[in-house]
Amino acid sequence: MRSIFTVIMLAAATNAAMASTVTLDLPGDAPVERNVVGYECGDQSVKAEYINAGDNALVVLTLGDRTVVAVTVLSGSGARYAGQNYVWWTKGDNADLYDLTKGEDAPAVLSCEAAK
Repeated sequence: MRSIFTVIMLAAATNAAMASTVTLDLPGDAPVERNVVGYECGDQSVKAEYINAGDNALVVLTLGDRTVVAVTVLSGSGARYAGQNYVWWTKGDNADLYDLTKGEDAPAVLSCEAAK
């Protein structure tokens, strides 16, 4: 038996949204768990869909009209995900988004709290 992640990514098109489906077939029989969390980040919002199967975890972030798929990476505290030029770091109800193009020691570009 295999665990299967299915991720639907939306891409902005001229007048309509187009959907792409990506399926990852993983060995093992760990159940796939999904959890969607909305975050308030000042005057912006972020939707995070967490997808976990055993030791494998990823998050699909919706940042305005942009979709970022990030995988879990080593973290000293909380859960840290990296994808494209971003790091999404969560701890409890708080999350920070870092843009790696801003430099290694740059502050978060968004500081967020899970919507209640």
